Amino acid sequence: MIVAFSVTPLGVGEDVGEYVADAVRVVRESGLPHRTDAMFTSIEGASWDEVMDVVKRAVAAVEARAPRVSLVLKADIRPGVTDGLTSKVETVERYLAAE
Repeated sequence: MIVAFSVTPLGVGEDVGEYVADAVRVVRESGLPHRTDAMFTSIEGASWDEVMDVVKRAVAAVEARAPRVSLVLKADIRPGVTDGLTSKVETVERYLAAE
């Protein structure tokens, strides 16, 4: 499964990069395949529990320093599929190259 999520600290001012870095650090230390872009971090794992544990810990890392936290989450639950973070993008790129 792939989960794309965004953790935003609230009540800490406009510059939130330092707080977001705490969440991304948790994801990177998990050892699971992941990608971070300007809006979301995507993480891929074999099970709901495995991925959601990392999301929960990432939220907790931000929550430890912020009075309020917002979480946006989108999940692609597809048993038996691995390397979706790479293969989904490669499929789109293949179609774009065929134009």
